[in-house]
Amino acid sequence: MSNPYRQLLEPLHPNCKEKKFYNLLKMRDDRYAQLPFSIRVLLEAAIRNCDSFLVKKEDVENILNWKVTQHQNVEVPFKPARVILQDFTGVPAVVDFAAMRDAVKKLGGDPENINPICPADLVIDHSIQVDFNRWPDSLQKNQNMEFERNKERFEFLKWGSKAFQNLKIIPPGSGIIHQVNLEYLARVVFDSDGCYYPDSLVGTDSHTTMIDGLGVLGWGVGGIEAEAVMLGQPISMVLPKVVGYKMTGTPKSFVTSTDIVLTITKHLRQVGVVGKFVEFFGPGVAQLSIADRATIANMCPEYGATAAFFPVDNISIKYLEQTGRDQSKLSYIERYLKAVGMFRDFNDPSQDPDFTQIAELDLSTVVSCCSGPKRPQDKVAVSDMMKDFESCLTAKQGFKGFQIPPARQNGTVKFEYCTNEYELCHGSVVIAAITSCTNTSNPSVMLGAGLLAKKAVEAGLDVKPYIKTSLSPGSGVVTYYLKESGVMPYLAKLGFDVVGYGCMTCIGNSGPLPETVVEAITKGDLVTVGVLSGNRNFEGRVHPHTRANYLASPPLVIAYAIAGSIRINFEEQPLGVNTEGNDIFLRDIWPTREELQAIERKFVIPAMFKEVYAKIEKGNESWNLLNAPNDILYTWNPQSTYIKSPPFFENLTLDLQPRKSIIDAYVLLNLGDSVTTDHISPAGNIARNSPAARYLTDQGLTPREFNSYGSRRGNDAVMARGTFANIRLVNKFLNKQGPQTLHLPSGETLDVYDAAERYQQEEHPLIILAGKEYGSGSSRDWAAKGPYLQGIKAVLAESYERIHRSNLVGMGVIPLEYLPGQTSDSLQLTGRERYTIIIPEVLKPRMKVEIKLDTGKSFQVTMRFDTDVELTYFHHGGILNYMIRKMIHQ
Repeated sequence: MSNPYRQLLEPLHPNCKEKKFYNLLKMRDDRYAQLPFSIRVLLEAAIRNCDSFLVKKEDVENILNWKVTQHQNVEVPFKPARVILQDFTGVPAVVDFAAMRDAVKKLGGDPENINPICPADLVIDHSIQVDFNRWPDSLQKNQNMEFERNKERFEFLKWGSKAFQNLKIIPPGSGIIHQVNLEYLARVVFDSDGCYYPDSLVGTDSHTTMIDGLGVLGWGVGGIEAEAVMLGQPISMVLPKVVGYKMTGTPKSFVTSTDIVLTITKHLRQVGVVGKFVEFFGPGVAQLSIADRATIANMCPEYGATAAFFPVDNISIKYLEQTGRDQSKLSYIERYLKAVGMFRDFNDPSQDPDFTQIAELDLSTVVSCCSGPKRPQDKVAVSDMMKDFESCLTAKQGFKGFQIPPARQNGTVKFEYCTNEYELCHGSVVIAAITSCTNTSNPSVMLGAGLLAKKAVEAGLDVKPYIKTSLSPGSGVVTYYLKESGVMPYLAKLGFDVVGYGCMTCIGNSGPLPETVVEAITKGDLVTVGVLSGNRNFEGRVHPHTRANYLASPPLVIAYAIAGSIRINFEEQPLGVNTEGNDIFLRDIWPTREELQAIERKFVIPAMFKEVYAKIEKGNESWNLLNAPNDILYTWNPQSTYIKSPPFFENLTLDLQPRKSIIDAYVLLNLGDSVTTDHISPAGNIARNSPAARYLTDQGLTPREFNSYGSRRGNDAVMARGTFANIRLVNKFLNKQGPQTLHLPSGETLDVYDAAERYQQEEHPLIILAGKEYGSGSSRDWAAKGPYLQGIKAVLAESYERIHRSNLVGMGVIPLEYLPGQTSDSLQLTGRERYTIIIPEVLKPRMKVEIKLDTGKSFQVTMRFDTDVELTYFHHGGILNYMIRKMIHQ
């Protein structure tokens, strides 16, 4: 069907009649100029894709009428311009695509119909680990280990790049997904099929929002939802409210972008932006570089918003020039955005649109800070760090407490390392990592770390050798300018050699600590510390033996590494003593903003970006040598422990099966607040005593060959066993942390997987009880797939993280929510009851359903299917089943 808005199409340039765009200003509707710039992107996509079927004229009207409809829970479709994936989430997506081809063929369809329609880029950045550090050849050794561990996964991905259209693979060793997206993949404006339109995307990583800093609207979705977008489906979303975040003032000379984002994260958590867009405006925005804006947008999931949008302005165009983008593209990018009213001048208040509400920050009030010890929103001023940590030692076990008895808080444990004796205590730093796209994409903080290292070395300061130090840049450009500016030797002198190009410590790929360090930590039951320039510090994520983890700017990572402890007041206590016997304080070696701007102007230049990215797709020789078949259908290897055909479609039929009520379900786990996707589906090391380890051992593997859960997401047998395998899981059925639960019929304490398996053998359905913010943290489809394979039919929680709720829906697991004011405590639920959940024949979005207990008690909950499309997915048993049936019927 033809587009009813074709009359808006016109040439962008009078001399190029064949290149057109939808001129939204031709609507002559006064409401358009009042729309937030982020909503204008949604509107353009709806107009351009309007086919009166997937996208209807009433959808366009609803978006245009945002000022009213934002309050009405209105559902709208959105077709993003592209999809981005990283390998931890990309491998299971390609596995699903391969399995869907098999299923389509089995049901009589054409398997080649299962093919990405929407362009997709997959960046391999999550596989490399910090196995080696503090050596000049650490980078090469870690990359060799990466290929040794992941050759089978990489061969599979290379097959996928050949077998599927519109799928581009960025090989390992290239950089971190979001930095590569920012510096290379982002189009800002698409030029496709004779039409210009805004770049936009969804990604299978929650920090996809980083690209919002460049004026490209994007956010994280579940892997399952991303697969549907790749197959041409729009995202069905509730039209979001938009919080305007007004920035004024100028940051102080010693403040970094990390300090700004940690301040914003705490502030917006207090404002409450879950499920909303945040759009930045005000004269303070003009003071921020694109790298600064990208840092702020990157941590959007940590303050809970869906997107954190900075509209395109002159600084955006200068960034595109700096990063070596083609000049011909720059001309049409600016022309197009001005033509459709999407180009911003942050110093012109007459351009300010309407917002749902406004929050403000004076940048001059920001101070140096960190966040921790267990959550990114728990900001602590650097001046208060020692006092705050010591109060956490005493406080009751929780997000800000470790419950260490006062008599044990100042104890020390001696140990040997490389023939020398050292000692550890509570607060000792054992990991110091400059890592993550949040900060390594920002030249100001990376050069700041380099200048601080230079001054520290020149002052005679060093880092204790047992501290696991590492530098994992987000792209080769970072290494280039660190070398050119002359600071790299000083970073290496302090132990911060380049160890790899990938997420590494930020996602838990921190590698092993020295054995004597682990023994000392265990012997003293010490709360030791990881300091990292990342965006996530949930307990158990960074390393099993760092119970406290703090997010900090790269210069502060080095400062705490030199100090060797978090229990230091930098204002009053020196970092060390120089060769003349004089105290050296942090303020003596801290670079100023002016110093950094001067060195950045000199050394961060377009030629670097052009040289690095010219060879990004073919520059890895190990990747080039991989063999991959050219077959349309993948030939599964039954002996593989990495890639396995998943069981999701084994019993799929062409006809819909009726959805039945859940009868007499047992509670597998009774959980509290802020259970993260790291708790549900860990990405890090596979513990040697876990169900997954026993499975891999049975397959003939040694512990050295286990690799990580993240690397084995292409194997459902490992991932089902790894579900709820986090050693920091707190289950109310038990009086200790750990990945175990109570098998209620027998009263036995079992590993969670073993209990779930026994329940399935006994044909008992399962549910989970949880508190607030269930599924917070990283976008992780296996946090929904794993529970599905364990036999979990529903989750009952006080609230959900947006992406995880979507993933549960995508797998056919019912997300249930307590009514306002009700909790498991107020309803006096113990979790030992049996639960019958009544599923009516006719379902509506967000309808209330009844739960009956075997005790005779009953209560109502909200069924969190938020849109009619989500109900459609549920009726089909999940989004992938729906897509298979749709492809066959077409």
